[in-house]
Amino acid sequence: MSVRIATFNAENLLSRFDFSGFRNELRQDRVAQLYEFSSEAQYRQAEIARAMSLTDDTRQLTALAIAEADADIICLQEVENLDTLHRFEYGYLFKMIGDGYRHKVLIEANDSRGINLALLAREETLDGARIEILSVTSHAHQTYESMGLYTAELEGLAHPRDKIFKRDCLEVDVRIGSKRLTIYVVHFKSMGSPRDGVDGRTLTMPVRVAEARAVRQIIAKRFGADGGGKRYIIAGDCNDYSERLAITGDRRSGYVFTAEPAGDGAVGVLTGDGFTENVVARRPERDRWTLYHTRGPQERHLCQLDYLLASPALTRTSRDRLPDIIRAGQPWRTLFPEGQDVERYPRTGWDRPKASDHCPVAMTFDLV
Repeated sequence: MSVRIATFNAENLLSRFDFSGFRNELRQDRVAQLYEFSSEAQYRQAEIARAMSLTDDTRQLTALAIAEADADIICLQEVENLDTLHRFEYGYLFKMIGDGYRHKVLIEANDSRGINLALLAREETLDGARIEILSVTSHAHQTYESMGLYTAELEGLAHPRDKIFKRDCLEVDVRIGSKRLTIYVVHFKSMGSPRDGVDGRTLTMPVRVAEARAVRQIIAKRFGADGGGKRYIIAGDCNDYSERLAITGDRRSGYVFTAEPAGDGAVGVLTGDGFTENVVARRPERDRWTLYHTRGPQERHLCQLDYLLASPALTRTSRDRLPDIIRAGQPWRTLFPEGQDVERYPRTGWDRPKASDHCPVAMTFDLV
């Protein structure tokens, strides 16, 4: 018996309009900045037209990526609410895979933009085992103080009574056939922009490290410091990487992809001492990336931000399995190392529309 699990940051799976750009240019879409609007009403009409025309193509591509992942259980990040998830499944996913993901889990949590964690599950695995949702627990209420995780490194970034999870750590217990599995869906603090000469990753690292420590503490409190031989998996966007492929060169002379170590960061907290395994690390070093980052030709790299971190009890029976990274929804601007390019989905744009800025990661685990 096996179960296929995926994670995917669907990038702003929303059902609301954002009109704040009329008064704040930093929140204004770049195409709107080409025009002048005589009134807020005119801006609102234009924003509705822009968002709706782009969203249909985008969500078709998002659904194609989810369909290609072909997972029994998929953990999602950046979903507005349960109603949005229902509408997306009915209007897009259903047309591609039929009546697939009957189980839906979402708890609205801490994110100020209203982007939440979600989980979709089929009623049965692809090989016919029944999937049951046994319980759902949010940890959004936990603070640095309540978990004893406030450190000196956090001064200036957070207060002791702040919520430790920028979104949540969504804990979902499932039964697959006769086997139990606990899934922790996460989406850690984003890296942000450089400030005062310090790069965004370094600046915000203490926040992500605290989130990772909190997740590990939650699991250890339940199953024991070594995981207790239980099946669990941490799935989601950790907004951190331990290595990257730096990109230099140009279209005329060719691109060079150079592997660079970047320190373990937050992910190392969760993989340390064999607490979990980053199964994507089973792939070749140059083929682990799930996101293309660029701020222009002077700053470009590929890196892994999306993780399936599986417990020893879950991986010891799946030693010969490799994870899949679905990259066909990436925009055409994404630079692929030689031999990795894929056929993009129809109507994918240079920068947009796209399935997401992230790639889904999926892997089949054997349950014995």
